Amino acid sequence: MNHPNIFLIGLMAVGKSTVGRQLAEALDMPFYDSDAEVEARAGAEVSWIFDVEGESGFRDREEQVIDELSRCNGIVLATGGGAVQRLSNRKMLGSRGVVVHLDCPLHRLLSRTRNDKKRPLLQGDDAEEVLRRLMRERSPLYAEIADYRFVTDKQSAKVLVQKIIEQLRSDRHIE
Repeated sequence: MNHPNIFLIGLMAVGKSTVGRQLAEALDMPFYDSDAEVEARAGAEVSWIFDVEGESGFRDREEQVIDELSRCNGIVLATGGGAVQRLSNRKMLGSRGVVVHLDCPLHRLLSRTRNDKKRPLLQGDDAEEVLRRLMRERSPLYAEIADYRFVTDKQSAKVLVQKIIEQLRSDRHIE
């Protein structure tokens, strides 16, 4: 089967990796996670890269990974939450596949990230304020390139994957 690339965007903890894996499996497509690819290539965790190279160093690595992977054919790619901050990433994602924005209410993101020590941007004192700010800054960027938007808090990943597939079939992106 010939499928377009499917790129998942959205804030951290919305479920991009979980949904992406299941979506790729359901469509028999390869799955990639840009954060995992950055880690594999760097031989270090994202949090370490942030500590040593700063956010801009991480974003440089992320941009390279997104450029390479978005040139593939027929993949599902879960991007990092901040990938859309760079115009170059938005252009690549928007022009090289179908972009699915996964969204989630703030209270749900807080509960999902409460004990997470691997998210560098949330390691300060006020995770709620950080998430609120990221949501405010990034939501327009997600909307700018998204072909579809799905809210992830009221259904299982399995149900959400079926809804995404139904929408993509309905719009003839996939058979």
